[in-house]
Amino acid sequence: MKLSIKDIALAAGVSHSTVSRALSNSPLIPEATRLRVQRIAQRKGYTPNAIARGLVTRRSQAIGVVVTTIADPFVAEVVRGIEEVAGDQGYRVFLATSHDDPARELNVVTALREWRVDGVIVAASRIGSLYGPLLQQIGVPIVLINNQHPGAFIHAIGVDDAQGAQIATHHLIQLGHRIIGHLRGPADHRASKNRLAGYRRALKRAEIPFDSSLVESGDGRAAGGERILQLLAHFPPPTAVFCYNDMTAIGAMRALGLCGIRVPEDVSLIGFDDIPFAMYVDPPLTTIQQPMAQMGRQAMLMALTLMKEPRSRVPDIVIPGTLIERESARRLA
Repeated sequence: MKLSIKDIALAAGVSHSTVSRALSNSPLIPEATRLRVQRIAQRKGYTPNAIARGLVTRRSQAIGVVVTTIADPFVAEVVRGIEEVAGDQGYRVFLATSHDDPARELNVVTALREWRVDGVIVAASRIGSLYGPLLQQIGVPIVLINNQHPGAFIHAIGVDDAQGAQIATHHLIQLGHRIIGHLRGPADHRASKNRLAGYRRALKRAEIPFDSSLVESGDGRAAGGERILQLLAHFPPPTAVFCYNDMTAIGAMRALGLCGIRVPEDVSLIGFDDIPFAMYVDPPLTTIQQPMAQMGRQAMLMALTLMKEPRSRVPDIVIPGTLIERESARRLA
């Protein structure tokens, strides 16, 4: 039969409340008693009931994490950062996917709260402030990654998409390019809108007229990168293309290669994210780096602060993007 706290209390000659406090490292229990109880529990193979403990403490020691898809290398790095901090702090991570569906995201967040998680982290939220009233009903802190929609229970951390896109486009302009295409992400995504804005801002500052025919919408995935062929149908064709993210750029690179178009000899490419694959494609991809694992760690630290003190004044965090120069973009001959 499974051991209970009462069994440990009987073996240690103390009350079951003393055992409970000792196993939770309560400062109310003398150190000698605490260590003795913990040794007895370990020797007897006692496993605490997390659900029962949560009912008493009103804490589950669990954090819910909602991502669009586990297939995205960006998401994988963010989750790695979250899990590093969560594990160090004794928290379990419940991972769920929204598949980029706003309704599913709502359902997932609600379900996680029903499982009594102490907080929720949502990466690339599709709904943000639209479900603010629901989040207030849920009553646990929410941290959004790459979606700035602050509110009473909502806090955010993310990269400055517009600034990163401006840096990428400006880099191409410095390399002598004047006909620069943009292969954007889904038109309704906030990050896609902000990166388009940064691209346009860089063109304006260089006094290069914006041409909407040099902008094509992708889907943020490698397959969407094939739409670069529509951009190259423009006359005259762009000599460089800024892509919404690295997966789009990698897909574009493959599509160009199948058509005998060389990167960067015929067209220069820049991505966004700096996923691990970016340095291993041929040629290695110039990109805007997002510190993905760091963002995950920061999001978890933010959530921990809010879970301990819900009324804490935790400022939102905006991280600047960093240009990583590799061989996929070169000076125009």
